[in-house]
Amino acid sequence: MTALSLALLVPWAAGIVLALLDGRRPLVGWLAVGVLATNLGALVALAVPVLPDSSVVVTTGDWPAGIGITLRADALGVLFALLSSLALLAAMLHEVLDGVRERVFPGLVTLLAAGLTGVFLTGDLFNFYVFFELAMTAGYVLATYGGGRRELGAALVFTTVNLLGTFIFLLSVAGVYHVTGTLEMSGIAARMDDVDPNAAVLLAVGFFVAFAVKLGLFPFHFWLPTVYSGARPAVAAILSGGLANIGAYGLLRFGGELLPDELDLAAGALIVVGGASIVYGGILAVSRRSASEMLAYSAIGQVGYVLVAIGVGGPVGFAAAILYTVVNALNKTLLFLTAQMRGAVVGAAFALGALSVAGVPPAGGFVGKLELFRAVADDPALIVLFFLGSALSFVYAFQTYQYDFWRGERRGRRSTIPQQAVVAALALLVLALGVWPEPLLALSHDAAELLAGGGG
Repeated sequence: MTALSLALLVPWAAGIVLALLDGRRPLVGWLAVGVLATNLGALVALAVPVLPDSSVVVTTGDWPAGIGITLRADALGVLFALLSSLALLAAMLHEVLDGVRERVFPGLVTLLAAGLTGVFLTGDLFNFYVFFELAMTAGYVLATYGGGRRELGAALVFTTVNLLGTFIFLLSVAGVYHVTGTLEMSGIAARMDDVDPNAAVLLAVGFFVAFAVKLGLFPFHFWLPTVYSGARPAVAAILSGGLANIGAYGLLRFGGELLPDELDLAAGALIVVGGASIVYGGILAVSRRSASEMLAYSAIGQVGYVLVAIGVGGPVGFAAAILYTVVNALNKTLLFLTAQMRGAVVGAAFALGALSVAGVPPAGGFVGKLELFRAVADDPALIVLFFLGSALSFVYAFQTYQYDFWRGERRGRRSTIPQQAVVAALALLVLALGVWPEPLLALSHDAAELLAGGGG
């Protein structure tokens, strides 16, 4: 209970204070790093009692349920909160070492951490929306970081498209309350069986569109290449490795727990959309020359695997989607942070991240691809699709590495040793997940069993 409250309150309170200070001062940046490390530590402490097939539910301020903020920590929420907190901490540390360029950056990243922690650890739909808005608002402002014409243009696209997705999400939340009379997630799941099927399908479509926009799935992807390639590396890492997790989590939580019948009904459509994302993102990534553009289009393809696994459903499909989301977020955080870095260590880190994206052992992505193939083992067409996607991933990752590091075409100043240490640590984590995948496999299957049980 203490860890759950700390994980939310520390970044919330500290973020407000840091937003008032000049983030360009090194001390303020390091304070933000300390706050994010505390948030990660609190989540680790929370994970100890929660992850062994348990959960913690708290209503803040001793208010009655339905009035106070209901926090719920289970395997799925804690895993996503840990993942996002780690991505934000790595990006913040990277930017502090490089020199923060705008005064609001540390405060915004800290507030984003509060919003993401709340999204993943809340137990009712209204508070999910509140934390969702906090995280997205911080993301909108972060997208302008750097103040250049390219960053401002990307931020405008990002804000406009995602505000539309947020509006659709809000309409769906209002619809859920209208047909169920509650916003508590457990109550919604229990009452959805009595809802008119047509109304339930409309609500499911609304939630899917809202979360698909956040993920950048084809055909909702048009904002993503501009934003990811136009943002500074730390911001791109935050958006892809942290903020985008809302989309994957939302599809898993809402589809598996709140709307399981509608998920089963739409399984075929989800697989088709996911497959289109894999092929489209892979082909466009092959045609890109710069690392940031390649990674932007790669992001579209990689989330397609997650959607296909969700469409397959069941404990095996959900476990594959969860595990691959974790690995993919770490890959993107690592690779985006290296996008404008040089040096031998950077080259090795990029190579390991690229191998992970392509699913080549011993990187963590290999384990993720194995789980995906296991989920679709009975469908030859999906096996062929995954092989095609993996082949495209290997081609674009290899050609970018060849161009940037073998031929030495990457420009910019050589990275400092502390900056290289950050990406090296992330690369070692990606490697560790491939060499010793059992803990992550167990966590993914525990979270998937929770969803499949909720769906039953």
